[in-house]
Amino acid sequence: MTQTTNSALLIARVFMGLLFVMAGTGKLGNVEGFAGFMASGGIPAFLAWPVVLFEILAGLALIAGFMTRPVALALAGFCLASGLLYHFDPSDQNQMTSLLKNIALAGGYMALAVAGAGKFSLDGRKA
Repeated sequence: MTQTTNSALLIARVFMGLLFVMAGTGKLGNVEGFAGFMASGGIPAFLAWPVVLFEILAGLALIAGFMTRPVALALAGFCLASGLLYHFDPSDQNQMTSLLKNIALAGGYMALAVAGAGKFSLDGRKA
């Protein structure tokens, strides 16, 4: 891979990982409220803490480039599942836009899963 490609992969990982780190840490102040929101989509409330931890840890792993391919696939699945559960409402254009954003994010995570982390990562140091 070229220096430009490795740099682009680093930037992509940081941008895409930050989204989840910020989302997870933002929920720490009101996990109970988030649990109620999850329950409204049919997901058991007791999974709130695991979801918050997943968001933070997966985001940090992506930023560091640690286990990038499986983490990126997990984040892609998360984006698709959460988009379909919480944003699929054809009568509401804003919700449908949010759904399409989740789908687009899933595509980006899938691209990272295919491309890998690049040289500037923990995965790259092992290779």
